[in-house]
Amino acid sequence: MFDVKPLSETDYDDILVDWWKDWGWAAPPKSFLPENATGGFMVYDEDIPVCAGFIYRTNSEVAWVDWIISNKNYRKKPNRSMAIELLINTLTKICKMNGASFSYALIKHRRLIDVYKKLGYVEGDSYSSEMIKKL
Repeated sequence: MFDVKPLSETDYDDILVDWWKDWGWAAPPKSFLPENATGGFMVYDEDIPVCAGFIYRTNSEVAWVDWIISNKNYRKKPNRSMAIELLINTLTKICKMNGASFSYALIKHRRLIDVYKKLGYVEGDSYSSEMIKKL
């Protein structure tokens, strides 16, 4: 039913930026994302892109699974939820295969938090501010 593929060089400009706009969010710069916006995966339902996410590798045993974004116009139920779950599960397994002992995510969206919990993530502290400084 679904196919999971690594992000390509063109996915950011051709697909992901529009998805962030559709949800009313500013797209992060390519340089803010892992491997210049190719360090992640996209889930497809046949030829329709459904959702995507990224893996940040660190100099510790922690990998960061985040920037989950979806096609707002893809409304097949329950396929949409299944695709997002498949994406997060795939990203998490890849972290483990690459030697990470912990997977981390910084999420505000309640439904997405519930998916992470379903997949074995434990909710840590609630946070109130993301702090970023451009260097």
